[in-house]
Amino acid sequence: MTTIDALREQLVATAAAVIVSGAISPNGHGNLSLRVPGASEMLFSTAPTLHNLGAHGAARIALDGAVIEGEVPPINRAVIDMHTAIYNDLPEAGCVIHTHAPYATAFAVARRPIDCWIEALAMFGLADGVPLADYGPRGSAQAVANIRAAIKGGAPAVLLANHGVLVFHRTPEQAVNILGIVEEAARDAINAIPLGGPIPVEPDMRAAALQRAAAFGIVPEP
Repeated sequence: MTTIDALREQLVATAAAVIVSGAISPNGHGNLSLRVPGASEMLFSTAPTLHNLGAHGAARIALDGAVIEGEVPPINRAVIDMHTAIYNDLPEAGCVIHTHAPYATAFAVARRPIDCWIEALAMFGLADGVPLADYGPRGSAQAVANIRAAIKGGAPAVLLANHGVLVFHRTPEQAVNILGIVEEAARDAINAIPLGGPIPVEPDMRAAALQRAAAFGIVPEP
């Protein structure tokens, strides 16, 4: 099996994991990509939904945005630069996922960042919460510039104003985990509103939560 064939299988498995996580809209709209090891390219999902994504629903894309192999519909082509920007800026990133996770997207359309309301955010690289990228038309140069500006603090996730959520990490498993944690934090915050609203973890306790998790080997290498 070639590296590309193996990546296609991994892409399919990752799409299925995203669906199982529930951090996606009911229609399954979203896209994901995997970096091709040792090459300046990525494998990118091209189907209109992540539901039942097959190996055929992917294209090879150079990190300059050129299509190497496969067909990319216009709606997916519009967000290619959103993915390539992450790989070009962050050499350690191996997977990028974009969905319209219902609760996280509620914060995105309200143009409100997610604070560190749950311990897991502090444990998995989001001690300062999930930043918000200002609005820019889908996949435009402005939208990509806004994403780049928002993640300069090192967070592995960003809310896209009036759009959805984007997460990235070294491995697909870690990226799916981050997506689930972001959605959980958003859901818990909204559920806490009738009780007076969410209360962020104190800054010094965020560091303590990370240290405690690291001591037990819970958190992956950043």
